[in-house]
Amino acid sequence: MAKATKSAPPCPAEFTLKLIGGRWKIPIIFHLFEGVKRFSDLHLALSGVSHKVLTQQLREMERDGLLERKVYAQVPPKVEYALTELGRSLKPVVDSMCQWGVAHGAATAENDALAKDGEKIQAQAQPQENSKIRTC
Repeated sequence: MAKATKSAPPCPAEFTLKLIGGRWKIPIIFHLFEGVKRFSDLHLALSGVSHKVLTQQLREMERDGLLERKVYAQVPPKVEYALTELGRSLKPVVDSMCQWGVAHGAATAENDALAKDGEKIQAQAQPQENSKIRTC
């Protein structure tokens, strides 16, 4: 007879990661904050993603309710993507990730460069308050 084990309640952040986990999902969401985008616009904005992977990520996000896909019956086919209310609710999360990346990304790159030269350095990056930098 097997003993029943108690498991800890799931971390609420796991739900968020389930929806936005994936190499291209955050950049897709970031670009869709600007408004409706066609597939080709997203593909151009995301250098390095293949058509197949972009299609997969977009389908997963549509399935999860983060974006909506509108297909126009015309030749050539036209498909547009837009964030849903749920997708737009991720704006503060993505903005925080961008700010964190700005604050800590430069220090990490500097450390990597110095480490290659054999020097040890301790990063002391402080996030800038009231920063309105919008980069991602």
